[in-house]
Amino acid sequence: MQVRIFQLPKTAMQQGRGLTKRWVLEFEPDAPRAIEPLMGWVSSRDTRQQLRLWFETQEEAIAYAERHGYMYTLERPRKRVIRPKSYGENFRADRLHRWTH
Repeated sequence: MQVRIFQLPKTAMQQGRGLTKRWVLEFEPDAPRAIEPLMGWVSSRDTRQQLRLWFETQEEAIAYAERHGYMYTLERPRKRVIRPKSYGENFRADRLHRWTH
């Protein structure tokens, strides 16, 4: 059984980083999804796709996967690069584009 261990990224609809601290363990799909012919709904017989396990640290998630014999893929989060800006940069004389409202 293959699992994926990662941290959730910050959503575009929030400013804070509330749910991005914990680590998530998700099961990879074993079988492809099928379209139900009568209603057209997409379904799967694999119920582990709905399961999402939360851990406080990366080590806890890896230990859980190893304890249960799962092969895991670890996705490390990218480092945020925050470039400091000031309000005065909007009015610089050497800007490439015009400043408009």
